[in-house]
Amino acid sequence: MRTDMTPLQEAGLPVTDLGPVVAGERHPLLFTTVSGAHLYGFPSRDSDVDLRGAHLLPAADLVGLREPQETRSRMWDQDGVEMDLVTHDLRKFVRLMLKPNGYVLEQLLSPLVVHTTPLHAELVALAPAVLTRNHAHHYRGFANTQWRLFERTGELKPLLYTFRALLTGIHLMRSGEVLAHLPALLADVPAPAFLPGLIKAKAEAEHGAAEGVDRTEMARETASLHQVLDEAQAASGLPDSPGGFDALHELVVRARLAAASAG
Repeated sequence: MRTDMTPLQEAGLPVTDLGPVVAGERHPLLFTTVSGAHLYGFPSRDSDVDLRGAHLLPAADLVGLREPQETRSRMWDQDGVEMDLVTHDLRKFVRLMLKPNGYVLEQLLSPLVVHTTPLHAELVALAPAVLTRNHAHHYRGFANTQWRLFERTGELKPLLYTFRALLTGIHLMRSGEVLAHLPALLADVPAPAFLPGLIKAKAEAEHGAAEGVDRTEMARETASLHQVLDEAQAASGLPDSPGGFDALHELVVRARLAAASAG
């Protein structure tokens, strides 16, 4: 692999300079990263670009009578590539961090960084404190949802999402590290030998059929990984409840006050 490539280029992103796409946001963005198939290590030629992050609402939006727009989303086409940007207000994002929600932690800790700030770095530093053994429930549930989607559609994408979620959960329970990149997981967690071939096959089309796969074998392998996840959760050294509440509370208050003073 070329060593002069940026992480965004290495991930196969069709647009390497994504900074300008977030410049027009109405509220300040604290961070924006790339999620989805590019983060998971199996993008297709026609994959869209999933941008995720956090923004900061002004205090007036939170203390008035109108319901604040805590989540903002927009989609657009840029040079033939579908772009999808979803961000949460900092308070909502932190509340999600304090739940067993692996999805937001994957976004926060994504190495595919489009936009960052010092507050982003603070959130990253506090992320290990919120990890619990109950995050296994998130990955177990996500895997089950994707497996049902695979059974209904026969597409390769949800099948890979199923295995990725299970392996991420196992790795997290064993190491305390959130790792969402499937090829990297294959080097760390014992996994079915056919997965590299499925990753290669998905490169051709985002919604291609899982051709030639034995559904009975897939069911057997996913059931085996569910058992491994159960065992890893039972043996995990992670705590039962998240920490870091006070530090995260202080960060949200400080960020809001700083924005009010600057305004």
